Amino acid sequence: MEEVEKNEADESNHRNVNRLVAWIDSRIGLSHEVLRPLPTYSLNPFYWLGALTVVAFLIQGITGVIMMLYYVPSPDSAYSSTLYIFQNVNYGTFLETVHLYTAYAMIMLAFMHMMRGYFVSVHKKPRELMWIVGMLMGFVTLGFGFTGYLLPWTVVSKSATDVGIGMIQALPPQVASFLQFLIVGAGGNTTELLRFYDLHVVILPAVLLVLLGIKMYMLESHGISDTVIGGQLPEKKRRLVPVFPDATFYVLELSALFGSAMLLISVAFPLHLQPEYSPQAAAQIVAQPDWYFLWIYQVLKIAAFEGPNIPIALSIVTLIFIALTLLPFLDRSSKRRIAERPLYVAFGAILVAEIATLAYWGLVTPGVIIPTWEAAVLLGSIALAILGFTFAIQRLFLKSGSAPRTPVPIAAKSTRSIQIILGTVFTVLLGGGALAIGKSIDMVVVIALSGATLVNVGFLILYLAGLGVIVAATVFFLHRLRRFDRSTQNRGLLTNQRRVP
Repeated sequence: MEEVEKNEADESNHRNVNRLVAWIDSRIGLSHEVLRPLPTYSLNPFYWLGALTVVAFLIQGITGVIMMLYYVPSPDSAYSSTLYIFQNVNYGTFLETVHLYTAYAMIMLAFMHMMRGYFVSVHKKPRELMWIVGMLMGFVTLGFGFTGYLLPWTVVSKSATDVGIGMIQALPPQVASFLQFLIVGAGGNTTELLRFYDLHVVILPAVLLVLLGIKMYMLESHGISDTVIGGQLPEKKRRLVPVFPDATFYVLELSALFGSAMLLISVAFPLHLQPEYSPQAAAQIVAQPDWYFLWIYQVLKIAAFEGPNIPIALSIVTLIFIALTLLPFLDRSSKRRIAERPLYVAFGAILVAEIATLAYWGLVTPGVIIPTWEAAVLLGSIALAILGFTFAIQRLFLKSGSAPRTPVPIAAKSTRSIQIILGTVFTVLLGGGALAIGKSIDMVVVIALSGATLVNVGFLILYLAGLGVIVAATVFFLHRLRRFDRSTQNRGLLTNQRRVP
């Protein structure tokens, strides 16, 4: 009897181990083929935002290695060696400009890649681990920006880094002390600069390359995610093409266009080195972090989070990052179409709009403490507007079975063109609305000082106009989505009907 029970327990443990191994294999793809063919519809720039992020990283690596030949990572020599690159190295200013602009492009592309994946549900089974690895790569990318910004040792870069380190100190003591030791060490400018230099040129690149290798392997095992909004596509769009030469040459062409654009922008808008850091020079400026962290800093400037309440604000930001990282385990529904996920679509649109608004607001109000009511009105109205109109459009137009009974004529434009137009117009409208609202907030200071009725009216008009543009962007996006949804569904229906004898 005991032997039978032991055998049953062994079999149960064996089954559990097999299930765990099968789950890991289905997510990582240890037993799958690599370099599998790609569907034709994946030859689309929106599918390769991650690849362009890697291209930006490679450009940074090349320019960074060249600059390492001249740069000296010490407080006494960091600025002078950077100035030497600007003034004495052939094309030194161009080199520094390309390095910084591709860093900015890398951060922006990584954010766009994440949000596109969010909206089209690439985190769904079996790509949960791919999403988590991608999020870790995004955090490493932000680490590149944070550590690299200090290295020139200008008054702006050093002051902005000090602001970032000060934000870390507001975390719980155990977390703050660990991060403080990791990036600053025992303290002092010399140790801080060396730590940032080592992280920037050794640790973070190594971590990113390891994560990139893991993600690429999983991508090859799972293949391109089918993120077509409307479901069915003609057979021509689903035809498989080989990785080489079709997909390879497409990515090379896209990379060449991106690299050329970065070079042209660097020529047209060269950098100008800021003055060297000194405590006296730092006292003359309002220190703020760089643009990709500016939205977090603006949250900390809200009056409700001042002083002892700063940890609350940082906890909210941390929860946002954690929720995005664990999204595959929070959004476990099998639904992938945007039209079937109004709540997550609304949350994603709110996140983009709020980040854009906070970043611009922080840019135009350096060092100004934001009244709590102001922040609540601005951020709350944006969130409520997007949330309300998303569900209104969902209820009116995107109900299940609301598609017309007769087939809608198929638009002449390709799926790729529709996606590009949809994304571009939505982004422009959303950004324009956020900028208009942010600009209206500038007038609040004037209102408080002068109390002029005309200024009050101007603030109200500009604020409502920005809010209206954001609402229009949401309505446009969902309305075009509905039409595209119906078109592709009926296109697949008509294609199947034509195949019936």
